[in-house]
Amino acid sequence: MKKFVIIALVLLVIAASGGYLFYKRTPEISYKTARLERGTIVSTVSATGNLSAVTTVQVGTQVSGTIQKLYVDFNSRVRKGEAIAEIDPSLFNASVEQSKGSFLSAEASLQKAKVSLLDAKRTLERNKKLLKDGIISQADYELSETVLQSAEAGVKAAEGNLAQAKGALMQSQTNLRYSVIRSPVDGVVISRAIDVGQTVAASFSTPTLFTIAQDLTKMQIEVSVDEADISRIVLQQKTSFTVDSYPEQTFHGRVTQIRSAPVINQNVVTYVVVVSVDNSDLKLKPGMTANVSIEVAKTGDALKLPPAALRFKPKTEDDGTNVKKSEEQKRGGHQRQNPGKAGGDKNSGRDQKVYLLKDGKPVVTSVKTGIANNSSIELLESDLKEGDEVIVGQNSGESKKKSGMSSSPMGPRF
Repeated sequence: MKKFVIIALVLLVIAASGGYLFYKRTPEISYKTARLERGTIVSTVSATGNLSAVTTVQVGTQVSGTIQKLYVDFNSRVRKGEAIAEIDPSLFNASVEQSKGSFLSAEASLQKAKVSLLDAKRTLERNKKLLKDGIISQADYELSETVLQSAEAGVKAAEGNLAQAKGALMQSQTNLRYSVIRSPVDGVVISRAIDVGQTVAASFSTPTLFTIAQDLTKMQIEVSVDEADISRIVLQQKTSFTVDSYPEQTFHGRVTQIRSAPVINQNVVTYVVVVSVDNSDLKLKPGMTANVSIEVAKTGDALKLPPAALRFKPKTEDDGTNVKKSEEQKRGGHQRQNPGKAGGDKNSGRDQKVYLLKDGKPVVTSVKTGIANNSSIELLESDLKEGDEVIVGQNSGESKKKSGMSSSPMGPRF
């Protein structure tokens, strides 16, 4: 019995010694690397906007009345000058007839005034001869002159009344024409705000009855670009965008306008950039939300560096990284900004550091970077070449050690 106890104690001591040596050993360090490759890097600025027709016309009415007829509806195609609605013309017809009567009366008054003028001229000529013969007095002659001048004034007054009556007639006829609402452009009706029997009033402001998109085959997107990125936007830059209706399809366009007026919302300054889009297949519709990427820089056959390589810092103190970092923090030093930001190239040309894996250890090397996007950064100047492997991550083995320590021969707890 004692023999078995001694053997058990010896085995227990051996197991304890092996476990102690296992957990006290230096954890194995492994690195995750990425191979440098050549390819195209495209830097973009992302923004969001809504699709709209290039030219959208809001059609209203200049006269008030009750809608009697509707000739178009939503999505109706219309031609310039085509009737799209009609207001009850009864009152306008009556106004035209009344104005015609006033016009005819003014014409008659003018004719009467002209007759009176002709009679006054004859009387003056006759009195002029009679005055020479001494048959009438000077006073009678001057009276005939006064009558002539009065007749001339009467003609001018009658002409003014006629012009006024003519203007009233033209206004009545114009209002009658306006009772038929016509399309000002060729296009598609995208909005209708009235129904038959509805009364519209144009007393103070022109109400909007229809909205017509002039040409849906040419559309535009008004996107808001942050002030930090607006300097990188120029005319005719290529763009790509997606809409929720067609998530699997990418559409393309170009920058056609950069508006200088700032839009300030909660102290955030943005600028409106207009992107023109070809919509020949009419898939895109006004109001759709577009997620736009504007191509601000592009380079081909560039040596591509993963952004994680610039973020990597070794966790060991063998190379003095942690010591150097702590000393910089004591002196108030700040960490260099990461140029691997999505779509950014603001740190273009700055010196950065990456680590190569040589003989199982990280070796630091300096690089100068260019444009960048989400997945790659351009290497402008460095000792690196295609095929080199840079370190993008590190596994110190501590996680494995901790997981081994947490395991129990009794099995998991419930």
